Amino acid sequence: MRLLTWNLRFDSQRDDISVKETLESLPDPLIAPKFMGHKREQPWSARRIRVAQEIRGSRVSVIGFQEALLRQVHDLKELLGDEWDWVGVGRDDGKDRGEFGPIFFNTKHLKLEKYDTFWLSETPFKPSKFPSAGSFRIATVARLSLVDQSAQSGTEYRVFTLVNTHLDERSEGQRELGASLILHRARYEAQTHSGAVVVVGDFNRYAFTFRVEYHALTTIYAAKSEQIGADSGAYRILNGVTAPKPIPSQFQEKFPVAADVLPDFTMCDFLGVTPRLDVSGFFRTFTGFEESLGTRQGGRIDYVLGGSNGGWLSHRYHTGSTITDDGMLSSDHRPVFVDFDLVTPEVKEKQSISSV
Repeated sequence: MRLLTWNLRFDSQRDDISVKETLESLPDPLIAPKFMGHKREQPWSARRIRVAQEIRGSRVSVIGFQEALLRQVHDLKELLGDEWDWVGVGRDDGKDRGEFGPIFFNTKHLKLEKYDTFWLSETPFKPSKFPSAGSFRIATVARLSLVDQSAQSGTEYRVFTLVNTHLDERSEGQRELGASLILHRARYEAQTHSGAVVVVGDFNRYAFTFRVEYHALTTIYAAKSEQIGADSGAYRILNGVTAPKPIPSQFQEKFPVAADVLPDFTMCDFLGVTPRLDVSGFFRTFTGFEESLGTRQGGRIDYVLGGSNGGWLSHRYHTGSTITDDGMLSSDHRPVFVDFDLVTPEVKEKQSISSV
């Protein structure tokens, strides 16, 4: 199946233009647009069409979005069509206020078994914010099964769990607690349901920090450069490089894990285990509405990780573009696509699951 994770950039330039009005105003596709006629961020009412077009033509089965306000969720549901459904809540009140971390899924391919949301704070079961965080932060969890059950043998390998999140931009403490909660929940899912566990989202930090040289005369980046900063704490926790932080007791009680089952469970970066020839597109996922090479330091803050318990096999990883030749940028983050199969653990062992 094909999975997508994409930070949409919230609707920061609110207007009252309907989807119908936007569709009716689209230009004639036979007439060349003004090259790079748009600059920087455009309203969501214009960007939403580009987002939907990217998805409608990509054969995606399941999506984790970040930064979607309720209007954006409803717009995408309308644009993607009746075969799509979604789950999620607004992070500010557990209903419809604030940003959502919705999981969209194509009902022709996948069936929802169960879903819930928890907050990445010391009180994970009610709308709440970590003390030093800039915003409320959540994780949306959906257990999904393949509609075509004849395609897999063994019930546990027809079902997988997807966790979608967006960690804080200000607080390293929040990001580390959030990663610890997500790792615990992922291990619980792996123990309880046996199938694959996939975590997607915007971690708001690079996996590694690099010094990047910029050559003004050649307008290209140096091919490789030395590491100068600390790794993202959240990424290190999920990968098992750093021990997780203590998590609230009520979370452990609701999602108990057996100490002797999957004791070394971690999350593995899909980018590192996909066959190298089938890794394509960009490395940098955050652009800040700036696609010109040479103007920003490159970096990847949007991730797809798979549980070390197996049950999945990655065979394509692609980071797409957000720009068209009229200069319209669909988001300040690039979409990340992954093709993977649900498999038995015996098949999974054939693909390296190194944590780093």
